[in-house]
Amino acid sequence: MYNVERGLFDLRQGRPVYIVAPDRSGALIASVDGLEGTALKTLRGVGALRLTVTSHRAKSMGLSVLVDKNTKGLSLGLNGEGPEQIFKLASASGVDGTKHDAHPATDAEFAGLRLARLGRLLPAVVGAPINYAHSESITDTLNRAGTLSVTTAQVDEMVAETGVRITHVSEGVVPLAHAAEARFVAFRETSGLLEHVAVLIGSESEWPDPVPVRIHSACLTGDLFGSLRCDCGEQLRGSLRLFEERGGGVLLYMSQEGRDIGLGNKLRAYALQEQGLDTIDADGTLGFGADERNYGAAVEMLKNLGVKRVELITNNPHKVRAVKDAGIEIVERRPMYGTLNRHNLPYVRAKAERAGHWLEDMLAGSKQDR
Repeated sequence: MYNVERGLFDLRQGRPVYIVAPDRSGALIASVDGLEGTALKTLRGVGALRLTVTSHRAKSMGLSVLVDKNTKGLSLGLNGEGPEQIFKLASASGVDGTKHDAHPATDAEFAGLRLARLGRLLPAVVGAPINYAHSESITDTLNRAGTLSVTTAQVDEMVAETGVRITHVSEGVVPLAHAAEARFVAFRETSGLLEHVAVLIGSESEWPDPVPVRIHSACLTGDLFGSLRCDCGEQLRGSLRLFEERGGGVLLYMSQEGRDIGLGNKLRAYALQEQGLDTIDADGTLGFGADERNYGAAVEMLKNLGVKRVELITNNPHKVRAVKDAGIEIVERRPMYGTLNRHNLPYVRAKAERAGHWLEDMLAGSKQDR
């Protein structure tokens, strides 16, 4: 686990990481996100380079014919491209797979993708494949250069750990404008990568039964700056007001910016939306699924707080399913809407029509207003 954590740091710093599969084949991997000439030179010193992207990205590239339900990722041969050209290829459409010797990603290449994903980087990596016959000599060279080596099994273990278990870190009283009696409780995932906060409104001994609960994914642009592209900030503040009115409640503030693709990728998705894509297609073009969130940490926080019966404040069926599957009783679901405007209407429509969120009443209200 320690090696993978260091590997994440190296990838984010633009340094290559050597990933080894069980058969001792492997690949020297670097992230496309922030790729520089120095890293590319190191990779080329090992062998021919390949670009590995997710199956979502491959479909956006126009390579759906090469992707099926078992395809973990797609590997494409590079032809001497520089960092900028590689980035453009990793976000292009209409790519000719025959010109790039496209085939399913190897175990080592796919592990590189997963590592980039854990680091909230663009899910695309450049790699120099290393076969069994040359692995020993190349490993010696990489060791002398101080290149970190991790195994696919270690990456698998790290992915399995993330978002599953949490530990209580600290807590403190934080009076809020919408709720003067509030306490913040910080939790950290066992991987050490992410921290989440439970905001407890009112005295726990006087909480209503069931306890009003909202699982809220962090949104810097909406929660803090009042972005008109979404209704996140309004839902956040509306939930806090509701808790105050009801005599208490719990808001789980999750570090899942942009449906868990990270702030940098969220802003890239915004740029694609300016070109006409909706929020789901924009994420898919970057290589992500329609919603990358996992609510394992959220339900573990509820269990840690001793919450067993909830009134869940959400429009999202996936949150309902996650809480139910965790054995927490949902006595009632309450919707929470923001205000529609010309900037967030496409976003709300996409959530309703393509992600199945319960937003029909909100959209119906906008039609009546018009």
